[in-house]
Amino acid sequence: MLPPLGALRVFEAAARLASFSRAADELHVTHAAVSHQIRQLEEWFGRPLFLREKRGVRLASEAERLAEALCASFNRIAAEAEALRRRTKSEITVACIPSIATRWLIPALSNFLATHADIMVKVVYAMAEQRLRETGCDVLITLGADTSDGVLCTRLFSRVNKPVASPRYLEGKSDLTSAEQIATADLLHDETITHWEQWFSKAGLLPGRAPTGPVFQDFNLLATAAIAGHGVALCPVEVCRREIQNGDLIVLSDISVLDTESYFLISKASRQKAVAAFCDWFRQVVDPATG
Repeated sequence: MLPPLGALRVFEAAARLASFSRAADELHVTHAAVSHQIRQLEEWFGRPLFLREKRGVRLASEAERLAEALCASFNRIAAEAEALRRRTKSEITVACIPSIATRWLIPALSNFLATHADIMVKVVYAMAEQRLRETGCDVLITLGADTSDGVLCTRLFSRVNKPVASPRYLEGKSDLTSAEQIATADLLHDETITHWEQWFSKAGLLPGRAPTGPVFQDFNLLATAAIAGHGVALCPVEVCRREIQNGDLIVLSDISVLDTESYFLISKASRQKAVAAFCDWFRQVVDPATG
């Protein structure tokens, strides 16, 4: 015959913490509720389990082995319960390029996890133009479409790049509205100077102009430099939509490059329920009108 199980849980906490008050706090009950449960258990055993002293309570020596057994048992139960809980969850791995991850995925991810407690999400790096099969992941968010068989590919953003700069950089400077004026600014480059060369050509400036300025290997570094006021950068305006809306970056010209490229959300066409839920959610994050 087992003692009252609820009272055993209270006893274990009180014995481990050597305090009725601290046990009450841990269990989110009142001090009186703890005292009542302990008295109930003492009546069942027919002996005191704690010695009441002026400064608190002390576990009776006769009850020490019971406390040790309960502590070990509850720890084992907790470990097995957590393992079972994890086994009942769906786990998906999302590969995402850093520019989208830092601006769109990570800031919103807690909302997805709050509404999909049964889904565990692992986020890893992806590269531009990567294919889903190359990643071994459930979801891929990258620059460029994946036209492989059995793949579902949804467009998220255009890659249209326009010159942008921060108010800090523009402060005290003459207008940077014409192509000629922009060409004289401090130019920032994403991996290569080629994109600025393409922009100069499209703007009708003299061929052979060699852009100067620092080159950043990662777009996030480039965007950080632009926001910090180090110069003018060519940025995908849809990806940087929030920075532009917030006034952290200002678009200086409607002349653009990389107009035909886009960013995509990619998964298997025969995707599992958890993957479909994630993809539907992220499409709504990017474009609430799709909800």
